[in-house]
Amino acid sequence: MTAHISAEPGDIAESVLLPGDPLRAKWIAETFLTDAECYSEVRNMFGFTGTYKGKRVSVQGTGMGQPSASIYTHELLDVYGVKTVVRVGSAGAIHDDIELRDVVAGIGASTNSSMNRIRFNGVVDYAPVADFGLLRGAVDAAAARGIELHVGQLYSSDTFYTDAPEVEAKLADYGILAIEMEAAAIYTLAAKFKARALALCTISDHILKGTELPAADRQESFSEMVEIALDAVTA
Repeated sequence: MTAHISAEPGDIAESVLLPGDPLRAKWIAETFLTDAECYSEVRNMFGFTGTYKGKRVSVQGTGMGQPSASIYTHELLDVYGVKTVVRVGSAGAIHDDIELRDVVAGIGASTNSSMNRIRFNGVVDYAPVADFGLLRGAVDAAAARGIELHVGQLYSSDTFYTDAPEVEAKLADYGILAIEMEAAAIYTLAAKFKARALALCTISDHILKGTELPAADRQESFSEMVEIALDAVTA
C-alpha cells in the first residue's frame, strides 16, 4: 500500500486508464470492464480492476491538475509495477477544425507548469511526449471504429481560469489543439519509469468559440474515447 492507493500487490493491472474524476473511474469500470472490483477508496479517489476482452485493465482516478495526477501516476509506476498509463479526460479546444465531442490524442504536451523546470534544476525545458507505439495503437483503434482522432500537441495548464486569453490564441497559432491539465506530468513520469503513456481527451468545450457540452451530455460523449483507450492497451 502507498499513502494514496490502498491496493495490495497484484491488485492493479499493468495497464491503467487515468480519468481525473473518481466518479468517472467508477463509471468506466461499471460500463466497460467485466468483473470489476474496487481496490482503493482512499480520499474517495476510486481505483478498479477488471477485464476487457479477456485482458486485465485497471482504472484509477487522479484528481485535477498535474500535482495530483503526478502523485497517483508516480505510485502506480514506481510501487505497483504499472507499465502503461492512458489519461482519459476532457479538454478545451483551441483549434478551428475541432468540434465538441471530438477526440484528441496528444503526441506531446507543452505546459506552463514549473514542475519539470524544478526537476531539471531550472535549466531544461523538458519536452514530454507520448509513447509512439501506444499512440499508433490508438490511431488504429479509432480507425477500426470509424472514429476521427485528432493527433497533435496538447497544452497542460496549471490554471483553469486564465487572466491571459491572448496566450491561448498564440498557442493556437503554434498548432496546439486543446488545453487540459495533466498530460505533461504523466508523460514525464512515464519517461522516468520507462513506461508507456498517452493522453486521450474528449472536447467538452471550445475555448475560442465559447461553446460547451451540457453537463448531462459529457458522460455519454466520453464513450468513444474510453473505447479507443481500452482497445489500444489490450491490442
